[in-house]
Amino acid sequence: MEKGMLMAAFADSNSSTMNESLAHLHFAGGYLPSDSKDWRTLVPALLVAVCLVGFVGNLCVIGILLHSAWKGRPSMIHSLLLNVSMADLSLLLFAAPIRATAYSKGAWDLGWFVCKSSNWFVQMCMAAKSLTIVAVAKVCFMYASDPAKPVSIHDCTVWSVLGGIWALASLLPLPEWFFSTTRNHAGVEMCLMDVPVVAKEFVSMFGKLYPLLVFCLPLLLASFYFWRAYGQCKKQGTKTQNLRNQKRSKQLTVMLLSMAMTSAVLWLPEWIAWLWMWHLKAGGPAPPQGFIALSEVLMFSTSSANPLIFLVMSEEFKAGVKGVWKWMIIKRHLTASESLETPAGNSVVLPDNVPSPGTSTSIPEKEKAGSPCSSKEKTDKTEIPILPDVEQFWHERDTVPCVQANDPTPWEHEDQEPGGCDK
Repeated sequence: MEKGMLMAAFADSNSSTMNESLAHLHFAGGYLPSDSKDWRTLVPALLVAVCLVGFVGNLCVIGILLHSAWKGRPSMIHSLLLNVSMADLSLLLFAAPIRATAYSKGAWDLGWFVCKSSNWFVQMCMAAKSLTIVAVAKVCFMYASDPAKPVSIHDCTVWSVLGGIWALASLLPLPEWFFSTTRNHAGVEMCLMDVPVVAKEFVSMFGKLYPLLVFCLPLLLASFYFWRAYGQCKKQGTKTQNLRNQKRSKQLTVMLLSMAMTSAVLWLPEWIAWLWMWHLKAGGPAPPQGFIALSEVLMFSTSSANPLIFLVMSEEFKAGVKGVWKWMIIKRHLTASESLETPAGNSVVLPDNVPSPGTSTSIPEKEKAGSPCSSKEKTDKTEIPILPDVEQFWHERDTVPCVQANDPTPWEHEDQEPGGCDK
């Protein structure tokens, strides 16, 4: 009874003091709707569903891309898509479970380090995805400009691009790391953004520039490159090979454009909530808890939407799924057959034509050295080999008459005898 009264008192105090403190403090590491039991149940359930779907889908995409690279067919686009899938898988494995746990409880009990690093990790992975989409759009435009010519980029360039993307993505959200900490707020331990007075101007500038650098500018660049790539795909080719490459280029452009637009649409509510929280005035209306929670669910759902787009819109990924599935079935059958055919006791079965040790080898009479017929026949076969193609040629020349009724140049054979061949 006392516990229920304390929780009710905390809910009232939380709702009354929230608007006062959000002018310079707001929740970090996941918004905590501690005064709503419905959100504590609904949000974790949605995040668990997103994690399950996204985990299976991204594992499938990563397996297909690695299988393609193992076969010796890596490409720049495959490397970038693998980077997107790895970022999605990292979000679903490490960030989404923390958010689900934070929403399910009324207080932060995951520790200081998790509070300080969780939101930074989420922003780093999302920024890496956004920058990777720009690189994907650039390579897609390069491929659409000349589909017959493969975009060959050195491995060092690929690793440099991926390393630069992750380095920049880890540096941009560093203020999230610096100002996130655990505080006893309204009598309960919580993970909050504690911004000192000295850093208010810096934080205000960061709150405006960060969405511009991570969301708006990459989206504009990616849209520009995809628009130019789609314009290149509309140019009609003159040869059949060019038409085939043009069709494949158009399918690739539409798939990658769908991935970029879906990510932007699902990520947009999170940025609206971001700007609202970072620029909330004292005494101003705070964003609704439901909107904050659902915006985070939509942000994590981009990690589940990307593999679904790949598997639905790409014929290459469909073929890859079928190939991996067949390979798994064949390997399972081979393993089962080998386990059934292996004799018990690890006994070794010798072939029939291998003599046992200590026994004399009997030579058949037809193959004895004293037989003249066998030696003569063996000498003829070894000295005069007859090739099958040559034998067929001479056999047809001797037996088949030379019919020249359909000869395209009859004037060249007027001196030959009727019905015969010129020898």
